Amino acid sequence: MRIDIITLFPEMCMAALNESIIGRAVKNGIITLETHQLRDYAFDKHKRVDDTPYGGGMGMVLKAEPIALCFEDICAKLGARPHFVYMSPQGRVLDQSLLKETAERYENICILCGHYEGTDERVIEELIDEEISIGDYVLTGGELPACVYADALCRMVPGVLSEEECFTDESHYSGLLEYPQYTKPSEWRGREVPEVLLSGHHKNISDWRRMQSIKRTKEKRPDMYKLAEISEADMKKFNEFLEKSSD
Repeated sequence: MRIDIITLFPEMCMAALNESIIGRAVKNGIITLETHQLRDYAFDKHKRVDDTPYGGGMGMVLKAEPIALCFEDICAKLGARPHFVYMSPQGRVLDQSLLKETAERYENICILCGHYEGTDERVIEELIDEEISIGDYVLTGGELPACVYADALCRMVPGVLSEEECFTDESHYSGLLEYPQYTKPSEWRGREVPEVLLSGHHKNISDWRRMQSIKRTKEKRPDMYKLAEISEADMKKFNEFLEKSSD
């Protein structure tokens, strides 16, 4: 997978994405990450890419032409048109199903980081394929959302994580929250690791983890629990699990 990011702050994006797991994937050639300084596509000596909004109002608006020129340059270098995403509070809220859908469908993705009071609507209408939000709040720019989106997306690419279970067992991937995790020592400040996890009985451990995932989702994210696909067999086990827990 290749991800291109159009931004006013390329160093900010690369500082976040060149570390840890994603950084190793880039070094190993599994992921290609490129940033593009929007100011390189400005026309005047001051490299201005913004201007005042028509109709008045506070702040500045990113101009359409530098964005279009940058995107067209990326298309020319790739020899193909990438899926063009704009990080925007007006977009579809990012979730695991969106990430899975995108990772399966696209090899090349370009991300536009907004700034100031927004972006000229005409370039959004003309070029943007999808607007994506990371939540209902306001940030100073689109760089942090772009990094969140790119990081979460890259983890879905085969070979980035050591095993598929690294992401398929995690919270949200299956529609449920992840089960509790423990490590050594088996007793810490009077708190003990659940006995089943020390038993070595893989089926019992798997069943316990599944029940814990359902329980956690029901208690912490009832909105997710209502939408989760839970089989009748699992619900029967879960009710039995709750009865035993209350004894």
